[in-house]
Amino acid sequence: MEWVRKHLLAVGLLLTLAFAPWAQAADMPLLHEMFQDHAVLQRDQPIRIWGDAQPGAEVSISLAGKTAKARANSEGRWQAQLPALKAGGPYTLSARSGATTQTADDILIGDVWLCSGQSNMELQVKRTLDSRAEIEGANNDRIRMLKVGQKESVAPLTHFAIPVQWEKTTRQTAPEFSAACYYFARELQKTIDVPMGLINSSWGGARIETWISAASLRKLGAYDDALDVLAQYATDRPAATATWGEAWARWWRERPGVDPGDEPWRMDYVPGKEWRAAPRELGAWETWGVPELASFNGMLWYRTTLKLSAEQAAQDAVLELGTVDEIDMTWVNGRGVGSAYIGEQRAYPLPRGWLKAGDNVLVVNALDTYVDGGITGPSSSRVLRFADGSTVPLDGAWQYRIVSASVGSPPLAPWMSASGKTTLYNGMIAPLVGYGLRGALWYQGESNTGDPAAYRELLRTYRDDLRAHFGKDLPLLLVQLANYGTPPTKPGESGWAALREVQRAVAAEDARTGLAVAIDIGDRYDIHPANKQELGRRLARAARNVVFGERIAESGPVALSTKRQGDAVEVRFGEVSGGLVAYGADGPIGFELCGAEAGSCRYAEAQIRNDVVLLRALVTNPTRVRHAWADSPIVTLFDGMGLPAGPFELPIE
Repeated sequence: MEWVRKHLLAVGLLLTLAFAPWAQAADMPLLHEMFQDHAVLQRDQPIRIWGDAQPGAEVSISLAGKTAKARANSEGRWQAQLPALKAGGPYTLSARSGATTQTADDILIGDVWLCSGQSNMELQVKRTLDSRAEIEGANNDRIRMLKVGQKESVAPLTHFAIPVQWEKTTRQTAPEFSAACYYFARELQKTIDVPMGLINSSWGGARIETWISAASLRKLGAYDDALDVLAQYATDRPAATATWGEAWARWWRERPGVDPGDEPWRMDYVPGKEWRAAPRELGAWETWGVPELASFNGMLWYRTTLKLSAEQAAQDAVLELGTVDEIDMTWVNGRGVGSAYIGEQRAYPLPRGWLKAGDNVLVVNALDTYVDGGITGPSSSRVLRFADGSTVPLDGAWQYRIVSASVGSPPLAPWMSASGKTTLYNGMIAPLVGYGLRGALWYQGESNTGDPAAYRELLRTYRDDLRAHFGKDLPLLLVQLANYGTPPTKPGESGWAALREVQRAVAAEDARTGLAVAIDIGDRYDIHPANKQELGRRLARAARNVVFGERIAESGPVALSTKRQGDAVEVRFGEVSGGLVAYGADGPIGFELCGAEAGSCRYAEAQIRNDVVLLRALVTNPTRVRHAWADSPIVTLFDGMGLPAGPFELPIE
């Protein structure tokens, strides 16, 4: 297996820093990379500083006239604590151990915010409204951002796999800043006049499970098997992929419509008439000229055989498939050998004994949910590479088979970057654990709308996990998902709406969690709405209320209660500034009255009476009220401050 490890390094797929020891502490900087020029440290709380030194060495720290000492442990890790400081700076942070000294200059003391989530948190200033003017005016020495490099890990890291750097806000740096994070800090600084440090740790398409530590995920009980495989993957990758292949196979056998014996990865499987010849070059299946695949989003099976000599089969090898869009599960001779996510080059190690002389069966299941799909790289990228350096091209006859949509989506391998379990926590959060924060911003959920019921406990677990690592009172500011997609023409069910309801309920149950409603500032045509300026204003408003105790409405009108009022249903709102108003009509739209059963909701006529909305609809004995319940609802109920009444579902009392 030594040759396999060397080859993976050569093709850029070496296991992350979690699997290999760091350089000797003597070769490391004294200060952890979070503590560098232009950093912002959290005010009004003890300041924890850490780094690396010779095992047993004493380290002296100084900052703003305050000093502390620490001693490195047997692994060369040390940490020290300085007393709390008021907002101010710039200062110089100094660390000294023996003859070695390291300094970090231009350190500010202020408020530090972790900004995390998926693509709407990642989206840069250069992609927002009026970006040219925003960038031209970006010149604020007191707002600084550190972008965590996008790198997953199967085990928690102590250092970032990709170098990080604190950057001041300038015309040169601001275009790449997280827009939601930057506009939040800029707005908040108008009332909280201190330096702002922003840590942008985000990844487009990431599921919430990837951002939670393994210890916290295990408390939920539903992820133990996946986490066990992930732990195995850290020490024995081929064995873990084989284990995952068995789990994937069990899922397939349980699918509706899958006949007994329909297991294309098996060596004795005989393809039936539903299998067709694929183009020799493969590529995106939308380009094959097959009508059923012209705009197909779903799952395909691929199958081919590869004839090997006894000499070839006796070697270690690596199966290189190039790129697969989006997710593959790959087998060789009936054994699972790998699974990866979009953008990753497939290079799957095959230990000696997994290949055989004669025919070898290669099977790939590819799942695509958006635009192009399939084994998309050039044919030259698909080879079987042996330990002696020779290769065999995978350019033989491929067959394919379309899978019915009723099968659904398969389980995702736990080591995947944005779709795995705890991988982004390990690579992008663990290295900064212990850094002082004022609070955290979270804009995520689009990738979990397929299972909003599970999201409730996951979101609570994420909140509690943050507090376990950054302080038990850490405030959390949630962005409720913005509107996206085709507006509704009749009431219906919506995973997006159900997930928004989870976000609303989790925020409402915890005094240290705030909610920024974005239901009116999305874009029906773009899942990445450009109006991040208004989102930043709303996040700042939530922070002023939840974090700093200012007595202002956190997020706009909030439905407090419902009750029957004659032939109508009354919804009473709180946190209304300047009264309720309806845009574009005498009364607001988007309200529904519903019975207990699914499919019973009907749009309601609504009238505003001060801070109450009266609803009437042709529903016998309604039991629920819903508002803005769709992927992309039309919302016309606001308050005098221009803040919308957010989505909700409440029982009628």
